[in-house]
Amino acid sequence: MQPLSAAQARKSYTCPGCGRVIEVGVAHVVVWRADGVLGDAADLAARRHWHTACWRIA
Repeated sequence: MQPLSAAQARKSYTCPGCGRVIEVGVAHVVVWRADGVLGDAADLAARRHWHTACWRIA
């Protein structure tokens, strides 16, 4: 998991937790597996952007 500041948030994403859009300029977290069977590159390719609050309650 890595936090992304509002200044770093340059694209919009759909949060898998709530299904709503994370708008440009909204701080959020980027999450990926660190133990996938296909290796680190596949884990990073499958990363997802979550609202910080959605990730906390997931």
